[in-house]
Amino acid sequence: MASVHESLYFNPMMTNGVVHANIFGIKDWVTPYKMALMVLLSELGRAGAQLGLLERRGRNRLLLPLLQGPDMPLSRLRKAIEESCPHLASSVHIRLKLMAEGELKDMEQFFYDLSDSFTGTEPEVHKTSVVGLFLRHMILAYNKLSFSQVYKLYTALQQYFQNDEKKNGIDESDMELTNTEEVEGKMEKEELDVPLREEEISCSGPLSQKQAEYFLSQQASLLKNDETKALTPASLQKELNNLLKFNPDFAEAHYLSYLNSLRVQDVFSSTHSLLHYFDRLILTGAESKSNGDEGYGRSLRYAALNLAALHCRFGHYQQAELALQEAIRIAQESNDHVCLQHCLSWLYILEQKIFDSCVLLEHSVNKSLHFGLPYLASLGIQSLVQQRAFAGKAANKLMDALKDSDLLHWKHSLSELIDISIAQKTAIWRLYGHSTMALQQAQTLLSMNSLEAVNVGVQQNNTESFAVVLCHLAELHAEQGYFAAASEILKHLKERFPPNSQHAQLWMLFDQKIQFERAMNDGRYHIADSLVAGITALNSIEGVYRKAIVLKAQNQMSEAHKLLQKLLIHCQKIKNTEMVISVLLSIAELYWRSSCHTIALPVLLQALALSREYSLQYLASETVLNLAFSQVRLISLNILHMAIEPVLAHGAVLDKGCAMFLVAKCQVASAASYTPQKKAEALESAILNLNEAKTYFAKVDCKEQLRDVLYFQARLFHTLGKTQERNKCAMLFRQLHQELPAHDVPLINAFK
Repeated sequence: MASVHESLYFNPMMTNGVVHANIFGIKDWVTPYKMALMVLLSELGRAGAQLGLLERRGRNRLLLPLLQGPDMPLSRLRKAIEESCPHLASSVHIRLKLMAEGELKDMEQFFYDLSDSFTGTEPEVHKTSVVGLFLRHMILAYNKLSFSQVYKLYTALQQYFQNDEKKNGIDESDMELTNTEEVEGKMEKEELDVPLREEEISCSGPLSQKQAEYFLSQQASLLKNDETKALTPASLQKELNNLLKFNPDFAEAHYLSYLNSLRVQDVFSSTHSLLHYFDRLILTGAESKSNGDEGYGRSLRYAALNLAALHCRFGHYQQAELALQEAIRIAQESNDHVCLQHCLSWLYILEQKIFDSCVLLEHSVNKSLHFGLPYLASLGIQSLVQQRAFAGKAANKLMDALKDSDLLHWKHSLSELIDISIAQKTAIWRLYGHSTMALQQAQTLLSMNSLEAVNVGVQQNNTESFAVVLCHLAELHAEQGYFAAASEILKHLKERFPPNSQHAQLWMLFDQKIQFERAMNDGRYHIADSLVAGITALNSIEGVYRKAIVLKAQNQMSEAHKLLQKLLIHCQKIKNTEMVISVLLSIAELYWRSSCHTIALPVLLQALALSREYSLQYLASETVLNLAFSQVRLISLNILHMAIEPVLAHGAVLDKGCAMFLVAKCQVASAASYTPQKKAEALESAILNLNEAKTYFAKVDCKEQLRDVLYFQARLFHTLGKTQERNKCAMLFRQLHQELPAHDVPLINAFK
């Protein structure tokens, strides 16, 4: 029970100044805004025969959001009418003014005349149409009012109109403000068919049942498909609190509050709202009505299942396991196979945190197909593919499995899972080092249109799949030296996924990594070091690895070695093979810098064995190139050319430059035993490869590697007796060497 003060909105559930707790006992009631809508509908009915086809279409697009949405100020309603039906705006305003400034009998007469719209052989409005149902609800609600309630409604109408008049008077006194309002009016019309913002929900009283249901379904759809167009977490929670203030037993509002709390990672509020949702669902009997005697038990088992999912999301695995056991027990007692299949999927996710086992997942996929649960079966297949990709299965077998999954998606029109499947293919090709195929899959997803019919003009393009693909696309461009394009993609990501959205951490991590690589290439190690903290906050493993890279670049070898050894043990424990290989390559480089080539060799062989075992072709090629560097005089150029093919085809620009630099070194080393003529030809060929390497390094602004190339070229030109070219390279080298001091470390002492 809550006291209601003087309000602009009349509530028919109000009795002697008190609102009953069940505010949705009546589905709709009359408000001044709805009276303005009825005036508009009346005018449209009179002018219906005179409207052309385009005008009728504009009218229909205008009416639906106005009928379904919450009440709005008269000024905004008037501007919407002026944009869609300009010839009716003045007549609607005049009729509303006559009613508000007239007497109570004028409002009575208006409702009496409204009933005539349904009479006659060809009525202006059909009773079963959307407009007809709305008018009949309003007439019925008005007829149930007592005289005192009618008077309060009339007073509210006068206040509603006077507020608009006062606002117009202020606007007319200031021409600049008037121009601003006109611009805003045009923008508001463009946004009529898009989700309502905070300023548009301007009801001081409660929403009707239909308005509340429309608002909740709209916001829930936006949170799933396009979070940027939904209300901000704070404003949405404010509206939900307003709904729950008038009806605490509104279960759907509690569930939307749960989803809203998940956006901001609020574990307490999300748990609180989830428990309240299932409590209200049981208390109101909604489940029992739809599911018979099983409704109560169904709510309990799905409450436990959702609670397990919530705890798992926040990393509370012990609590999640307890809740899941409870859900399994209740589902077994009720013989609910669908709930048991969902429990089995979550059981796999929980056990995956402890040990890798695909037995549960395979069983879950088979059972899901048996019980006709394609969504769950597809998710299981994709989880299996992901697990086997990390286990080193061949790419062709994984793609065949994803093809079978895609058949399920297209058969059942599972648009969201189609997006997830393509994003997964992009990530798998990136894992195996095939950047061209990853780029192709990313472009495929970005050029697709959603199969889901999403309301309010929203396309399903702001999901996690799109965030993942765009992040990969930004990284691919950055690797090829297109930093401006990568910045544009990241800028687009920031607009699509604001910092407070749930998928923002994806682009934040990639943004930090790209900035880190640019700073390292440019030799600005202090800037790279400052970025490590941000990377660590988003991904601790990536952060520690990059901290070791910075220490290595700053010649703090012992500290870098200790950090890499700790990281190696941790990654081996969690079976992060890709990072294990990267760490091994960095450790080998530390040994080179310390002139311990013999110690680096077994480390590189271990990295090569792992990369081949897990089918990581690109890392295998990079390891071979590192081996070639450690044994320059023993490696055949033919073997080296075979190893660099994947790097030149799919590698980053920096890796391509390092590969060509290594080829030049091998050519020079092999030329030592040649005749003078062949030696000169080999050195000329090495200079050409160095020019190509220099082009690659210049593209990513890698000054340290450019300095090494210029030093090597100067030595070769000196050997060939080309003094002018030698002096040019020496001058460029000196400029870079003054900018990037070598810290007493011999030049050309590392592969990268």
